[in-house]
Order: sequence, then C-alpha cells, then structure tokens
Amino acid sequence: MSYSNTIKHFAKVISNRSTWSAINPEYVARMKAQNRFLTGVDITKYTANVMRKDMADYEIDPSNYTQSLGAWHGFIAQQIMISIKKHYGTTDKKYIYLSGWMVAAMRSEFGPLPDQSMHEKTTVPNLIQEIYTFLKQADARELTHLFRRLDTAKMEGNTNHIDQIMHKINTFETHVVPIIGDIDAGYGNEEATYLLAKKMIEAGVCCIQMENQVSDVKQCGHQDGKVTVPHEDFIAKINAVRYAFLECGVENGVIIARTDSLGAGLTQKIPVIQEEGDLAEQYNRYLDVERVENPTFLDNGDTCLKMDGKLWRPRRLPNGLYKFKPNSGFDRAVLDCVTSMKNGADLLWIETPTPHVAKLKSLVDAIRKEVPTAALAYNNSPSFNWTLNFRQQIYDSMKNKGENVSAYQRSLLMSPKYDGTEIGIAADAAITSFQSESAKEAGVFHHLITLPTYHTAALSCDQLAKKYFGADGMLAYVKGVQRVEILDGVETVKHQDMAGTYLGDDHKEYFSGDLSLKAAGSGNTMSQFEAKIRSSINA
Repeated sequence: MSYSNTIKHFAKVISNRSTWSAINPEYVARMKAQNRFLTGVDITKYTANVMRKDMADYEIDPSNYTQSLGAWHGFIAQQIMISIKKHYGTTDKKYIYLSGWMVAAMRSEFGPLPDQSMHEKTTVPNLIQEIYTFLKQADARELTHLFRRLDTAKMEGNTNHIDQIMHKINTFETHVVPIIGDIDAGYGNEEATYLLAKKMIEAGVCCIQMENQVSDVKQCGHQDGKVTVPHEDFIAKINAVRYAFLECGVENGVIIARTDSLGAGLTQKIPVIQEEGDLAEQYNRYLDVERVENPTFLDNGDTCLKMDGKLWRPRRLPNGLYKFKPNSGFDRAVLDCVTSMKNGADLLWIETPTPHVAKLKSLVDAIRKEVPTAALAYNNSPSFNWTLNFRQQIYDSMKNKGENVSAYQRSLLMSPKYDGTEIGIAADAAITSFQSESAKEAGVFHHLITLPTYHTAALSCDQLAKKYFGADGMLAYVKGVQRVEILDGVETVKHQDMAGTYLGDDHKEYFSGDLSLKAAGSGNTMSQFEAKIRSSINA
C-alpha cells in the first residue's frame, strides 16, 4: 500500500471513532512505514525470500555473488548498512554475518572467551534481535528525514519536490537484510540445536550456519584439536534446524552445512554400520587403523573393527578420541558436503587453511560430481595472512613458470620492501579479484569476513589513543575522527540525530502537539553539523 493510500486508510478508521479526533492519520501512516516489521518472524520470512532470490540469481550468473561483514553489536551492523546505502544506493546482495567467534569474544557475561561454545547460547538470538532493532531504527531515522523534507516542501508549495520525496517514500529500501547466524556445532544434542535454532529464527535470522564438530569440544575452525562427528549426528541437527524453520512458518529458511574435516584429524566415536556401504562404513574407512593379526595380543579395552574380512584396531589417543588417516581430509570434506546437500542443507561452508582459488575449486569440482548445484559460503577470514599467502602464491607461480625470483625471499614476502615489486602488485590484484574469481570458478555464492569489525574497532582505538594521549591531544580526535566524519559525510558526526533525537521529537509532536518539549532546537549543538555546513566545507 502506498503512503497516500495508507493515510486514506487510517483517515477512514479514525473517522469512525468520535474520541480519536486528536489522531492524525498521516502521522499514523508515518509510524507504520517506520515499523514495517512487527515481529522477528516477519523479518525471517522477508529476508529468507531475499536470500532465496539471490541464490537463484547466482545460479544464473556467478557474478551475482553476495557479501557480508561480521558485526558484534547492533550499532556496528547499522553503520555498515547505512554506509552501504550511502555509497551504493542499495543494500542488494549485502548481508550481515553473526560470528560465534565474536559472540564468544565480545558478548559473553563471562568476559572474553575463546571460540569453544562456552558462552551463553542465548547470547546468539539476543544479538540477532539487537542487530535488527538497530537496522529498523535506521529505517525509522531515514524516513523521519524524508517526512521532514516533505513537510517543508508542502509549506513551500513546491510540487516537484513533493513528488520527488513521495517517490522516495513509496520506493524506500529497508536496511533490514539477511543475517547469516552461526550456531556453532549446535550447542548440545539435536534437541538443544532445535531449541536454539527456533530462538534465532524468532529473533529474525533466515540463514543458520552449523559445523560438523563435536559440540562439547568445539574449536575455532582455524585452530588445532578439532573433532568431527559421524554423518548421522550431523544430519540429525540439520533436520532439527529444518523443523524449527517450518514450525515457525518459514518455508524458505536457509541452512549452511560447514565441514571442518580439512583441518580435523579426530573423531569422538565410531558409528555402527547398519548395512554394507552405508555412511557409517564410509566414515569408518577413513579411520587410522592397524591390522590385528592375533587377537590375543590386544590390550584390555581395545576397540576393533572388522572390515573386508579382516580385524583392525583404530588408533586411539589417551583421551579416548580416534585418529583419522593422514591426508584424508580432502576426501572426508567432499563426503561431508555431498552428504549434507543430499540431506537438507542448502549451501556449504568448507573451512580451509588458506584462501586459494584453485584449491577451493578442486574441492567444489569433486562435490559437484555428485551434487551439480552445490554452492558455498566462504570465510574470507582475518585468521589468514592474506598478504603473505597471495605473495607466496604469485612467487610459486612465477617459479613454476621458470621466471627469475632470485630477488625475493619466499618466507619474508610479508616485508613492506616488497610492496611496490612485481610480486607485491600482482598479489594485491589477486586479492582484489579473489571474491569474483572464486565465485566464478569455485562456486562461492557468499563471501563473508567473520571478524572485520573486531579488528577495525581495535585499530581505530589504537590510533586514537596513541595520538590523543601524546603530543596531539584534542587534535588527535578532531583531525583523525571528527574532521573525517564531516568531510566524508559520515552521519555519526551528528550523534544526537543518529541516536534518534529527530525521531523522538516528531513523536512528541504527534502525541503532545504544540505542548511538546523538543531537543533539537536552535540550542542543540548538533546544528553545527547540518548538511549545508558540510557542503560549504566540501566546496
């Protein structure tokens, strides 16, 4: 319903109530436009449809890949989306990522924790809800400015301006975008996974990402000591998440199945084979085993398997965990992905040790032999040393081609002295094209950075503290922060407005009329940062 038709609708509703004469139908229409999503499930349904459309667009053309940045607070997510709208005019194919690592490190009541699922599981849906609260506030704030401009245009009788603003109101694009929510390894058994998934869905998440590690010994994907579960356990959790989506009425919910098998060399249990060639048998064939020639030499408590008519003893650590065969990670990862896609997953996530298009492509090509439509979400992780990795890739490529690389030391390529060299320039170009290339060649539908705002917050604090507490004093803030905000048009320079001053003032006027006490009058110092001031400075 258009803005004008919404006004007409509420005018009719109000006219039927004799005691509602103080209610302005246009103000009601404005508040309704500013609060488009009434529940978290409303958001989930809307963003699920957005993501499904994007997935279909990607199948047609891999250049239609999507991207996200990880956020650890609602304000951070809000500023990301406000910036995207400012610079690109649309939020199309731009998401927010919610990282379990950042929840553990930044949002736990226990304080900073490692990425081992030790934090409160309720923190995850709480953060989803917080992010969407801030994104909805961004909608309300932007619309407030449009409504104020509309009132000014009406007072001036500027018909052309009125039409332009009405078009912007009627075609307003929300800041509410899909969130890919990390549920780690499910925070317990399949029932625990279902309960948390439902909370996340009710908070607004349309896409849940889950990994195939053992929940109670879960590790960060880029750390050692990872332990995977048999496929039957992971399938049960995929089912649990799907049931949660459907129970909440979200038929388009997206599940990302992540495999950590490339870097995981351990399993907690040996699944029971039900029939020859089943998943349990395939899983067990990757176990690191030794032939048992004489059962009398077995130790007390030893576990044995009968395979191919022979008796085998799996290699077990003192903590009871079983080892996989060396160099079996590739094949196990492929089997994980194929199995997940055939059992309800919509997208895949392969945690890799380095970002490498060719290596990622080899994995995806192997998966697509069984599931031709398989596509990935890929972690462009800050755990990778991108500069060193890509310079080494360029170095190796040049060396393999017989080119002279004697001017370089491969292990020291991170050094700034290589910045302007052939390798340094080529590596930067490869980093720039990594997302588009892997989207085209390696089936990556979604590119995300898990922890970018963790690092940007630390970096900006370091730079400000270093100079503010030094010789620069207040100039450190003025030159390094405020002046940049003003010149670049970063709206947080008017922090009162960003926090909702105008929005609150308008509501006061709706509710109290001329009796309202407003905060944004001439005495508010925020007026020093109005657009006309910024424009004159930019000129």
